[in-house]
Amino acid sequence: MEIKIKEPFVFLLMGRSGCGKGTQAKMLIKYLQDNNLGETLYVYTGEKLRSFTEKEENLAASLAKSKMKAGGLLPSFLAVWLWSGSLIEGVKENNNVIMDGSPRTLLEAMMMDDAMEFYGRSNVVPIFLETSEEWSTQRLLGRGRSDDSLKSIKERQAYFEKDVAPVIDYYDGRSKYKLMRINGEQSVEAVHQKILEKVFK
Repeated sequence: MEIKIKEPFVFLLMGRSGCGKGTQAKMLIKYLQDNNLGETLYVYTGEKLRSFTEKEENLAASLAKSKMKAGGLLPSFLAVWLWSGSLIEGVKENNNVIMDGSPRTLLEAMMMDDAMEFYGRSNVVPIFLETSEEWSTQRLLGRGRSDDSLKSIKERQAYFEKDVAPVIDYYDGRSKYKLMRINGEQSVEAVHQKILEKVFK
């Protein structure tokens, strides 16, 4: 069956560190491509932050690197600067957008609203991959990344509760959005199918 959409999607993939946002983003991009639903701009703010701290030699990069190593949440202005640059360079008239891990603060969420209004994008789909702190911690410890020390993981879990959880509530409480809550502790394929079911039903 051919799938038709009225306007391009903007997917906001949110959840705890290690919940599988990147994996689901790649699967969603492939699905959109395979079903001729347009090109997709993929914006992964976390990777952009890592690249920024490795390549730049200024005070902001140095401070950000120390903050990231400790597992802390970087200030909203820095995240907005990075993802808004990607939008400016990559948004076309009819391409989809997937934001991986952004917004992470209420200020970012409001700036995201501002950006989408500027681009005339109303088909914004917030997706929350729900996982427990324990499940997420085990996933992070198992992937073996250099910034996944137990101390930094605990810091990330703490800022999720303090900063990201209110963003979930923000999207859940606004009538123009339909927040999609997905059980992220299922298999990768089951999560993907649930996303498709909720988006394209």
